[in-house]
Amino acid sequence: GELPTAAQRAHFSGLLTENAPIREGLVRFIQGFPRDSHPMALLSSTFNALGAYYPQLVENSLNIDDPQFDGAAAIAISKVRTIAAHSYRVGRGLKLNYPNPDLGYCENFLHLMFSEPYRDYVAKPEVASALNLFLLLHADHEQNCSTSTVRMVASSGANLFASISSGVNALWGPLHGGANMAVIDMLERIHADGDDGTRFIEEAKTGQGHRLMGFGHRVYKNFDPRAQIIKKSFHKALGSLGIKDDPLLNIAMKLEEVALSDDYFISRKLYPNVDFYSGLLMRAIGIPVNMFTVMFAIGRMPGWIAHWREVASNPKLKIHRPRQIYTGPVKREFVPTADRG
Repeated sequence: GELPTAAQRAHFSGLLTENAPIREGLVRFIQGFPRDSHPMALLSSTFNALGAYYPQLVENSLNIDDPQFDGAAAIAISKVRTIAAHSYRVGRGLKLNYPNPDLGYCENFLHLMFSEPYRDYVAKPEVASALNLFLLLHADHEQNCSTSTVRMVASSGANLFASISSGVNALWGPLHGGANMAVIDMLERIHADGDDGTRFIEEAKTGQGHRLMGFGHRVYKNFDPRAQIIKKSFHKALGSLGIKDDPLLNIAMKLEEVALSDDYFISRKLYPNVDFYSGLLMRAIGIPVNMFTVMFAIGRMPGWIAHWREVASNPKLKIHRPRQIYTGPVKREFVPTADRG
């Protein structure tokens, strides 16, 4: 509940570095997945399997005052990036990389993703900073589907890793974790139609076209404050990467320009939201679309852990059991099988 002292921060940072590698048995488990496996399937399965490697944390899952709790949190926060990067490389038939203890959190993740035996990937500071900001902005956000799922599973006394695995599965649903993927899908559709975004916007304004993805927000009725923060960082990262002629980014910048100046969008408060910029950032870095939801999960990990801890720390913990009200027929007559025409 408090900001850490310098010593506490250094200690937890050390735990993250120490827990970045995963056991060789777990590496073989990941490598055993088919190459075309969805990375979210691999992430949820591997997180569930983590419990097998830390039985002392599973058996003592609800004793949050145990000194091992910080270690369990560090295991989850640190290993999620290693597992995610391994899933990316398994899907491409590439050799897995090992964490570099001399690198920061985001720099290490990008190294795990993109380094090759003949060339280490060195993240540009602007890119690492933008990625770090993306993860921070996705750390927690109300009682959404995945967070509620983690809390529900935690209420049964399930261990941290099993509860997080359930959150990953909830996040996998396209109605929850797929918003930034939808932005890229929209841009690809506009490009395939030979449009620079002009026709798409006009059709959207008449209500006859496709839905404009990445604009407006269900919660933020004026503007998404997270978008205001990540926008500057995204443009700095884009400049450092020297990307000048990406057709999808060109279309995105056209949509952004119109949305911020056209009275139609301004009056309806349809401003670019965090998913608009985060999807573009992932694409610019080189992260494929099927990994976008995985990136969301990496960012959300601290929030899920905090919610798990809140549930587990309740001395009067009761299993969550939502009420269900039956609304069907009061009575139905039994019909023998032979008479069911």
